[in-house]
Amino acid sequence: MSGAKLGRIGATILVLFVIAAVFAPVFAPYDPTVRTAEPFAAPSLAHPLGANDVGQDILSELLFASRISLTVGIVTACLATILGITIGVVSGYLRGPVDGVLMRGVDVILSLPFLPLMIVLAAFLGQNTTNLILVIGLLIWARPARLLRSQVLSVRESGHVQAARAMGATHSYIMIRHILPRITPLVAAQFVRTANVSIMLEASLAFLGLSDPFQKSWGAILFYANARSAFLTDAWLWWVLPPGLCIAAVVVSFVFLGFAIEERVDPRLRSNLPASDSLKDEEIPTPVGGGALR
Repeated sequence: MSGAKLGRIGATILVLFVIAAVFAPVFAPYDPTVRTAEPFAAPSLAHPLGANDVGQDILSELLFASRISLTVGIVTACLATILGITIGVVSGYLRGPVDGVLMRGVDVILSLPFLPLMIVLAAFLGQNTTNLILVIGLLIWARPARLLRSQVLSVRESGHVQAARAMGATHSYIMIRHILPRITPLVAAQFVRTANVSIMLEASLAFLGLSDPFQKSWGAILFYANARSAFLTDAWLWWVLPPGLCIAAVVVSFVFLGFAIEERVDPRLRSNLPASDSLKDEEIPTPVGGGALR
């Protein structure tokens, strides 16, 4: 299946989840904080996904939880991408001591034990959504920064950038006017990938009990299901599987979108032919006079 088709599938899935999140109060059959059924009630017409140990409707919980999960994922991706763009562009364009200092900072971030550090920071800063966004965003910007820097290193040597520098354009003007537009496709790909990672990290921290206890996300639903013995009853079928499937579906949608964007960025990914066949249009020219290349 082509990247364009995968991208359309991913976009459709993501749009459906965004619609469900935005209109959760309309679609939710009950208030997710109110007891509306017997504890561990099985799925029925009144409660399509059953109820949790308190008697709260799980379908309503999932719809409202999608707001938190998607918000954390998208806002965190925005934060990490902005940091990555800033560090990557400044480092790649200015080079010299600035590049050395910034890249050493990137190396430090990438060398740290990621998950333990994230758990410690989340526990230290406190359990609320804002801190969760800051912790994840401040720890995942380094990889996009390194990838963007490598692209900037090649763009800065292009003819139009050299011409702008020769005409006396300022560094900030060149970076905004000439560098950023050239790396926009790669920025979009990194944003999608970062959002994908953010969704999974938020679910991981929430499952460990490090999310806001007053706001339920999909990971928090899994945390409560595990803490309240859902696996000891048949309730895990309707209390654990739905949020897990929601996380998996959103992650897959971002993966499909990322693959489609990366295919647009790198045309070589569009071909399904072997590498040897893809070079047919790039055959070595024959020298004038028909002599063999030496």
